[in-house]
Amino acid sequence: MSDVPKQQRMTAGGARGPRSDSNTQIASKLKALYSAVEQEPIPDMFLDLLEQLDRAERLTKR
Repeated sequence: MSDVPKQQRMTAGGARGPRSDSNTQIASKLKALYSAVEQEPIPDMFLDLLEQLDRAERLTKR
């Protein structure tokens, strides 16, 4: 550890440091964004396409 600066040793070793705090903030914001997107309704056009796909699959299974 002689050539590695103290801050890098702390961050690399799992100690909480500026880099860890940034990662925590990024993770929190990504989770919030994902949750918001997850709550959005599915567009009708996409649902129509899924129905068409289901129909096509049923027809090919006969």
